Amino acid sequence: MHDPTSDDPEGMTIRERSQHSGPAPAGTASAGRSGLGAEEPLVDRLGRGLDDLRISVIDRCNYRCTFCMPADRDYQFLPREELLTFEEIARLAGLFVGLGVHKIRLTGGEPLLRKDLPALVEMLASIDGVEDLALTTNGVLLERMAEPLAAAGLRRVTVSLESLRDDRYGAINGVGHPVAPILRGIEAAQRAGLEPVKVNVVVQRGVNDDEVVDLARELGRRRCVVRFIEFMDVGTLNDWGEAKVLSAREIVQRVAAGLPLTPRARRRASDTALRHEYLGGTPDGPPAGLEVGAIASITEPFCGDCTRARLTSEGALHTCLFSHAGLDLKAPLRGGATDAQIERLIADRWRRRADRYSEERAERMASGSRVAEPKIEMYRIGG
Repeated sequence: MHDPTSDDPEGMTIRERSQHSGPAPAGTASAGRSGLGAEEPLVDRLGRGLDDLRISVIDRCNYRCTFCMPADRDYQFLPREELLTFEEIARLAGLFVGLGVHKIRLTGGEPLLRKDLPALVEMLASIDGVEDLALTTNGVLLERMAEPLAAAGLRRVTVSLESLRDDRYGAINGVGHPVAPILRGIEAAQRAGLEPVKVNVVVQRGVNDDEVVDLARELGRRRCVVRFIEFMDVGTLNDWGEAKVLSAREIVQRVAAGLPLTPRARRRASDTALRHEYLGGTPDGPPAGLEVGAIASITEPFCGDCTRARLTSEGALHTCLFSHAGLDLKAPLRGGATDAQIERLIADRWRRRADRYSEERAERMASGSRVAEPKIEMYRIGG
């Protein structure tokens, strides 16, 4: 069995629709707004703005999670030269910011496997107009990376953790990695000021749904904002089925039965979670006012408010988590295209966007039709 704590990726088995109208970073989007001015925000065919950018920095991972890239098969990863360089990522990010993005999240694969990642964080943090810079990780390498990432300008971190039991967690992550190092990584992130730390928990009926209250209590006690996520049909490898989905409403009911909650309003239309806060008063429980949420992509789709674009590690623009084909930005980037030309490609693609996969899935499920395929795999597009 390989060591998931190694940061050498070679050979590894792993809704605010406001438009940013401030100045774009020098040398990026300021010269060409594809005909867009502050009075003409960029929107897609369903009237959704471009507000968030998810950037996958690597397609490799040191886990083999059952809901993402199961261990019972082989994977072909991109050669190093096919990955976007940090300079290329920063250049594209600047163009996206010029088109309205002000929130950037780094994903993978496992992003902490990308060598010298704090250098990229520093480049992105320096872009005028980036108001929020976050990262999603499995937490294996977070204990030693939290401080340099925070020093480079990272503001927030989200950690994935599906169980508090070593045996179950090891089975879910596919490599037998224990829970304790992940909790230490969360503590390191908190010490580094990357707060509030969010923890994503993919809930599968019959797998870890019996731990919902325990996870809420323990992680809440540690001041983490937990996001329970309905098991989704991302990619084609996770043997998804409706019977394995525990609805967000049922998740909230279970948590509230053990830890009293009160609803919280969404801060913005594009927020994905059904938000609540703890009332407190339970022994060894979360403090009053701490937030907890559940994401209902299956049972209560929120496509109509989605403002997210996704950039893969090889430079493809995807406008939906469940998409198949992306727009290649690496070829023009390396082929000498100007910023204005690349920006126009991005803007034109966004204007044509009409993705509403989760709503369409719900319609198919209601009519008894099977869920459509193919889709890009989760480890290639990021969460």
